[in-house]
Amino acid sequence: MTKQILIVEDDAIIASGLVYALEQEGYVVTHCKSVSEAKKTITKSDSATTKFDLAILDMQLPDGTGFDVREQLQGIDTAIIFLTVIDDEGNIVRAFEGGADDYITKPFRLREFLARVKRTLSSHGDAERSTLLTIGEIAIDTAAGKVYRNEELLELTALEYRLLLTFASNRGQMLTRSQILESIWDSAGNFVEDNTLTVYIKRLREKLGDSVKIETIRGLGYRAD
Repeated sequence: MTKQILIVEDDAIIASGLVYALEQEGYVVTHCKSVSEAKKTITKSDSATTKFDLAILDMQLPDGTGFDVREQLQGIDTAIIFLTVIDDEGNIVRAFEGGADDYITKPFRLREFLARVKRTLSSHGDAERSTLLTIGEIAIDTAAGKVYRNEELLELTALEYRLLLTFASNRGQMLTRSQILESIWDSAGNFVEDNTLTVYIKRLREKLGDSVKIETIRGLGYRAD
């Protein structure tokens, strides 16, 4: 089924480029320039049969923010990507805590953007089929983006969560460093550097303790179970 994408972006040049690129990829795209226009479109689509599979939201809009549009989408099963010039940590954390699937800062590379759209749609589809992943003594509620050890809620950063999700989705399998790096683009839209991966795995091990065994396979990668 063709994926339906909503873009809320007030910059006409950026919007036209995104609409064209996404339509070339085979998506059906609806563009809105403001929060009010987006809310009308979302309400209209909700009352009919059309559902948006993904919403790409600018953070700064003439009559509000991308968060306002995100609130309107509550209860509608739509993946969310924020696309914005705002790259401060507070907004990034707020976005992910509010259920965002990705956060991309401007300027961005178009091919990377399209790859991340594809990955988000794919990941969101997987989450619809299964919202609970387990690994070791850890349970991951992918619908809520929460991680539990027994019944204790663990506090993970967005990148630590993605790293754990990668291990849980490939439980017992050896993953190369390259495979892991490809799956955990950071929330600011940059690639995590190879020498930084070791640091994040160390931090994740410290938070998980003995709940998950993350094994280093020297010269190859990692395996977790």
